[in-house]
Amino acid sequence: MASEPINAAELLDSSGWTTYQKLLILATAVTIVLDGIDNQLLPNAVPTLIREWGHTRSEFTTALATGPFGMMLGGLLGGFVGDRWGRRPALLSSVLTFGALTAALALVNSIDSLAWLRFLAGLGLGGAMPNAATLASEYVPARNRPLAVTLTIVAVPLGGAIAGEVAARVIPAQGWRVLFAFAGLVSIAVAGVLWWLLPESPTFLARHQRNWRRLVTVLRRCGHEVPDDAVFAVRTASQAAPGFSRLFDRDRIRDTIAIWTAFFFGLMTYYVVVLLLPALLTASDVGFSQPTASRALAMWNYGGVVAAVLGAVAMQRVGSRIAMLSMAAAAIVCGSILAVLPLDPSRTAIILLLILLAGAFVNGVQTTMYALVANIYPAEIRSTGVGAAVAVGRIGNVLAAYAGATALDRGGTTGYFLTWSGFMLVVLLALASIRRHIAPRT
Repeated sequence: MASEPINAAELLDSSGWTTYQKLLILATAVTIVLDGIDNQLLPNAVPTLIREWGHTRSEFTTALATGPFGMMLGGLLGGFVGDRWGRRPALLSSVLTFGALTAALALVNSIDSLAWLRFLAGLGLGGAMPNAATLASEYVPARNRPLAVTLTIVAVPLGGAIAGEVAARVIPAQGWRVLFAFAGLVSIAVAGVLWWLLPESPTFLARHQRNWRRLVTVLRRCGHEVPDDAVFAVRTASQAAPGFSRLFDRDRIRDTIAIWTAFFFGLMTYYVVVLLLPALLTASDVGFSQPTASRALAMWNYGGVVAAVLGAVAMQRVGSRIAMLSMAAAAIVCGSILAVLPLDPSRTAIILLLILLAGAFVNGVQTTMYALVANIYPAEIRSTGVGAAVAVGRIGNVLAAYAGATALDRGGTTGYFLTWSGFMLVVLLALASIRRHIAPRT
């Protein structure tokens, strides 16, 4: 007599969060730490490149924008690959790609070659994010999903903070080439190790009978008693049409447009700061040193790490609507204060504190947004949904270098900070219009 089919997703949703599952979240987060490091090395190196190569800040704008453009395409491709061939190979292939190309940046001698390699590395950087978020969401019970996804994505600002700290020490002592070579080679090594250690998503493994033996192994490691000959339920109806068009189903189109808008302006805000803050602070009319500018970017990211974790906890207690709208409103206030505060090296402490707080709220909204988008879409189109939202966000990411540069050229530092406060206002309104917010945990 055939055994009753097991629904792997429901089995995980109804169980506890084991040590093994927490280790899986940690391993997934490590890949995104590397993503955050490799993504923020160039902005930290630009002040040195300006002096070494004899170019102006504006001449690096396109080189700064090509990476996000590659990330936009990589997000779409990564989500597509993850839904069809597996989240694990899509994620780790992305890490190998951006690691190898980041290491290759150590060899460049022109802005054009810099721009091309950043574009290609961006394909890997963009592909990592949707699959990491999806893996994290599918490793754990539903009640722990917002925290698991946020703990994975918070690794982006953590990686950015590490990049800022390392750059502040390595660039003055050993130069920017050593920085790129070391970071890229570390990414390659970690991806190689995780290729053997990180399992595929249980939800994805359940789709095809050929993967069921692997699924049994994963579920047992998660603490479930599963027989060797277990049969798993396959949602054939929903699997028949996994694809981009389902993001626009009648009951889902409003949330899709709203989350795309939030990602677009959220990532634009984030990268207006990440791409231009070090160059802004080291400009001759402002006068901060390169190490101080790199540490300012690190402070921006440190704030994001703390706020994202606290935001994830808040989402579980009060729901995502209240938690995220509150952080967005606080980010607008911080940007407005920075707009009217003179940037002066004698005010370093207060400026770094404000950057820390601003980074906390902007990053807090951006990182928890991944948990929200994972909640909006069902499992069979989750990677596509996350990947599409991130890809749209990357359009804002691409435009951030130009938007920030234009704001600086036309409005100075005041216009720069008011610009990203305005962007966060749009994020707040978009998040307010989403229907499928994460409910408070009862």
